[in-house]
Amino acid sequence: MSHSRPSFDSLPLRADGPPGNAWGLYGASDQLGTLNLLTPARIAAAAAAEIRDGTRVPTDWPLDSMQPPAFGRQPFHHQIVHKWPPRPVNDDVVTFNTQSSTQWDGFRHYGSADGRFYNGTTQEQIMTTDEMGTHAWVETGGIVGRGVLLDWAAWAERQDRKVDVHSSHAITAAVLDEVAASQGIAAFLPGDILFIRTGFTESYDRMAAEARAALTKDYAPDSIGLESSRETLRWLWDRGFAAVAGDQPALEALPFPKHEHVLHEWLLPGWGMPIGELFSLKRLSEACAEKKRWTFFFTSMPIYVKGGVASPPNGIAIF
Repeated sequence: MSHSRPSFDSLPLRADGPPGNAWGLYGASDQLGTLNLLTPARIAAAAAAEIRDGTRVPTDWPLDSMQPPAFGRQPFHHQIVHKWPPRPVNDDVVTFNTQSSTQWDGFRHYGSADGRFYNGTTQEQIMTTDEMGTHAWVETGGIVGRGVLLDWAAWAERQDRKVDVHSSHAITAAVLDEVAASQGIAAFLPGDILFIRTGFTESYDRMAAEARAALTKDYAPDSIGLESSRETLRWLWDRGFAAVAGDQPALEALPFPKHEHVLHEWLLPGWGMPIGELFSLKRLSEACAEKKRWTFFFTSMPIYVKGGVASPPNGIAIF
């Protein structure tokens, strides 16, 4: 079967699937989606071009950062177990929801409006098999390739644009192009891993505990994010990203609109494109600004859980 990439206007590929789906592009049993774009040749080229001085920058927020977590999720808990007193031997037990802090949303997380997941996987399969689990990403070597940061927060500051990141401000595709141009990014490469910094996690870190609790008391906080629109979807598809991530709770602005262009419904069940949320991107922004380049080598190894729905990324940007 040919894996040549169809145009956005040719979607959906399967007439019985949800709007804009790319089901079957990589085969009927595919479990990697757009991660298929991370070929050995592209990874090798990215490593050769991007790793120059060995600077490493982590991209994970601490697991206990959002307390209480959004969307009614289970809070983080860390217990130290002193096993054999008085000997100095300890274990620890960590309990957390995999989507309570920095996360990759996997293909089991969010289904289409008709109840199906990537490549037509059903809820029954989600509950009774390991189909479409994040373990498939681990078994093929993780999410590794060229990363690109679009630093919207730094761009907005230079433009003297005062935007409340705790509002449902929507960042359009046209603005993403402006940010890219301001950073000297003339083009993206197939298989790029896109990061978009808005400053959300930084703003949250500055809040008092009472304000944090108020932010998530109503299940999901209003937040800045990408515009949920056909234009944004076209922009993402045409650039051939392997995955896309931001530092806000849902990548796209919250609350979701009530129309058919919700990014979660197209990217996860439709294209099989991992969505990253609540990434910690301040240090990455500072490194990019210091080096005057916004591309880098990126590695991410999710936790190895058979049938996993989502995972902390354990991400590292390397310059």
